[in-house]
Order: sequence, then structure tokens, then C-alpha cells
Amino acid sequence: MEVIEQLKDLFVLFKKRKSEKRIFLGIKESLTVNGKLIFAGELLKIAYQKFADKVALISIDNEKINYKELYFRSVLLSNKLKELGVKPKDRVILHFENSFDFYISYFAIWNLGAVVVPLNIFLHEKELAYVVKDSGASVAIVGNNLKENWDKLVQVNLIEKLPDIISQDDIDWNTTVTEKVDFKPEVLGPDELCLLLYTSGTTGLPKGVMLSSRNILVNAMQAYARLTVYGKSRRERSFCVLPLFHSFAQNTCIWLPVMTGASVIVVPKIDRKFILKGLQLKPTLFFGFPALYGLLCLLKTAPLDSVRMFVSGADMLPDKIRSAFAMIYGRKICAGYGLTEASPVVAVNHENNGKATHVVGKVLIGMECDIRDDKECSLGSCSTGVLWIRGDNVMLGYYNCPESTSKILKDGWLNTGDLASLDKHGNLAISGRDKDLIIHKGFNIYPQEIENVLMSHPAVYKAAVIGRQEVLSGQVPIAYVAVKGGDQGIQDSLRQLCLNNLAQYKIPRKFVCLDDLPMNSTGKVDKKQLQF
Repeated sequence: MEVIEQLKDLFVLFKKRKSEKRIFLGIKESLTVNGKLIFAGELLKIAYQKFADKVALISIDNEKINYKELYFRSVLLSNKLKELGVKPKDRVILHFENSFDFYISYFAIWNLGAVVVPLNIFLHEKELAYVVKDSGASVAIVGNNLKENWDKLVQVNLIEKLPDIISQDDIDWNTTVTEKVDFKPEVLGPDELCLLLYTSGTTGLPKGVMLSSRNILVNAMQAYARLTVYGKSRRERSFCVLPLFHSFAQNTCIWLPVMTGASVIVVPKIDRKFILKGLQLKPTLFFGFPALYGLLCLLKTAPLDSVRMFVSGADMLPDKIRSAFAMIYGRKICAGYGLTEASPVVAVNHENNGKATHVVGKVLIGMECDIRDDKECSLGSCSTGVLWIRGDNVMLGYYNCPESTSKILKDGWLNTGDLASLDKHGNLAISGRDKDLIIHKGFNIYPQEIENVLMSHPAVYKAAVIGRQEVLSGQVPIAYVAVKGGDQGIQDSLRQLCLNNLAQYKIPRKFVCLDDLPMNSTGKVDKKQLQF
């Protein structure tokens, strides 16, 4: 009987995989002209032609613009950029909080065949100066509330000359939308650079990830096929609360909606009041990182009934948050995995079949993966090693960094730097960053496993484990936890919790209890700061 049930499950998975491929090929055909994939800069024009009167963007105050107006406003800004001398392949910086203006600016740059360079709004002035110089941007479009950050760069001699600056005030909201929008976007090849995304720089200076039209469109289509095979509603509304400078947000809240004529609820930033206002507008797709789902758990009564699918990415989803979310809201969260260098989505466990949260399902259609040892030899199933992936979603390389590129891109394969394993059914399980691996007396210790155990303590709401070098013992795990209500005296109970769930060599040598842990802009604990 058990064998029959297993065969039934395999048959259902086979049918869904086949359906996912059909959906992928269908949308790919719609974006292919004369056998070639379109240039990303044509995306909004096509959306205008197909979905002119459909709502494109919705503010948390329920202000709306349709695809016709979005394209029209972007064209007006494209003409301004052209007057400033912006040409195809020029880099143009975009430095904005989430807003309609971000979308208008993003597509205004693409209309000209130029390269969009969205910047993290939380960058330190030294990081900002580095990216401005490294990117060689000729123009920057800057939000009014971020303008003073740019003025400081010259004042403190971090940069000699700024690019030409366009502010939010230069975006035209007054001109009446014409009956017909007459504009011819610059069309480049599908493998030309069109997006430059600077990583957070947790291992050094930020690196510019170069993405092409092919990278962007293929990964958006892959994600669409995975989300759609799970079940499609009549009219999608994506909830955009993730910062739009991040690749996860761009994929799910810019490329995918514009490609399919969906609507986006644009939330200015992660703020309880803004989130609750946005949820009143009935989104159907919710994309977030674990800390955001933790915030929803604290809210307890957020109106989530309209959402058909919750997807978590950017960091490991702790069992504690998934369980709490299920208890409070009666809903499941799909655990996903990706990285900017992969445009960024690699896998999403859309089956929601109760597997551990570090299991992120099969890689998306059109992608291959391989688990390799430190000598880059393939390992068998159920073995843990470094995850390598291959597909049209893999980046062109790092900007101005040929040496860094050659280290992780080999024969079309990308070394993700993440430790993972594959089960016999091809499900991917992520064990954490290779650089975070702790090796103690020949034993591998995966911080993610310990963090998940620590998060099960009722007083702990954040956890991070790092390796420290000791003279006699070599590397040993050290645990940092953020605890509720200032309860600092829980080290003994944390140690006992670990003893009850982990092998002796995995028990942290020290438990450091803090009110909070340092976080980066994408919702991950910044372990780099904990190393000091």
C-alpha cells in the first residue's frame, strides 16, 4: 500500500512538473520575436499595448495608475534623461524608497537602453561613494529624502564630482496623459547588460552583479511558472513591501507583474501602519523575508484572507516562524531560495508539504544544479556540499571584477557559495553559507541547524551562530540571541535546549544574550558585525 501511495505522489509531481514547463514555454513564446527574446527595455511598452487600462500600481492610500499612464510618465522622464546625454549602455543610478516614482524611473532608464543601477537606500556614505565611482554612472535619479546623502559625498571629500542629479521633483505628474503614447524604445540584444545590482558587501566591498535581459526575463518566467502551477487567481495583486533595490523585490514586484499585466500594491517601507493599510487593498501574492513574517505574527490580526500564496526568501525561514504563522493565521509559508547572481530565484517549495523549512523544493524549470565537494567533484544524493547551478538566469559576471568572476563562474556553472544537499526526489535542502561552516576537530557544524534549535526557545526571536578560533580547540560555535523583555538569564536553558537536540560537538561554547541583533537591509542578521 505504501509503495502505491509513493507512486501516486510521483505521478502527481510529474504532472505538475510537465504543467510548469508548459506554462514557462507559453510565456517565453509571447516574449520572443523572430526567434529572439525581447530586450527588457521593451517590457513596459508591450504591457502598455496589451494592458493599457489595467491597474499597474496602487498606493497604500488607494491611488492608482494604469499601464498606459505608467508608460507615459516613464517616457516623459526618458526624454529628460536623453536631454542630459544618456545613451544606450550608460549606467544610471536609481536611489529611491518604494514608490510610483521608482517604477517610472526604472523604466525610463530601460526605455533608452541604459543600465539601471538601483542602490540600497541604507548605504553608508563611504559605500555610496564607492558604488558611484565603481559604476561610472553618468546620471543619478535620487529621492528627495536621500538628496542630502549625496551632498555629503562632496562635502567630506569622498568624491570629486557627482553625476548629474535628477530629483523626484523632476518627474512629471502634471502633463495630461495623451491618447496615444508615441515612443520608440532603444532595443539591445538579450545578452546585453541592462541591470547592475550591488551586493551588500558582507565579505568586503560591494560587487556589481551584471544581469542581462535574458537573465531577468528567464528568471521571471521561471518564477511565474512555479507560482502559477500552484494555482492562479483571476487577477493577481502583488504586495510590494520588500525594498525595491533588492533583486527579490524587482523579480516579483517589477518584472513579473509587468510581464503578466498584474497589479502591485506599493508599500513605502516596512512599517506596521503602512503594512496594515496595504493589506486592506487585498493582495493575492505576498513576498517577504522571515523577519517580516515574524512581524506579522506579532501583529496577530493582520488581514491576510485575500492572499493565496506566501513566499519567503532572502534568508532561512525558521521553523518557529512558520509554525507560529500557521497557528495564528492558519496559513502556510512557501520557503524559497535564491541569490542575486541567479537573478535571483532558484527554488520555491510551492508544495507546502510539511517538509523542514530548509527544504526549498526543486530548482525552477530550465535550471540545473549539482552538489560538489571542495575539489569541485560531484557528490551523490543526500550528501552535503557546495551548490552549483546552471541556466539562462545565471549572471554575466561581476562588474570590473574579472578575478572574482572567474572564481565562481566556470563553464556556465555558478558556485553559489551555499551548502546544500539533494534528496532522491531532487528536493533541495540548504544548510547555510559555505563561508559560515564551522569545522571543529574534523566535524562539520552548520550554524543554520543550531540557529533553528535556538529559535524554538520561547524567549528568543533572533539567533545567529558564528565560529570563533580557540588555541586549544580550533573553531568553536558561539551563539548570539535576541531575547524578549530583556530576559538575559536564559543561558542555562539555552544550553539545555541544545543538549536535548544536538550532538555534543555542536553545542555553542558561549551564549550571548542581547536586546537585538544587527540586521542588514534584506532582513538577515549581519554576522560580519558579530565577528568583532
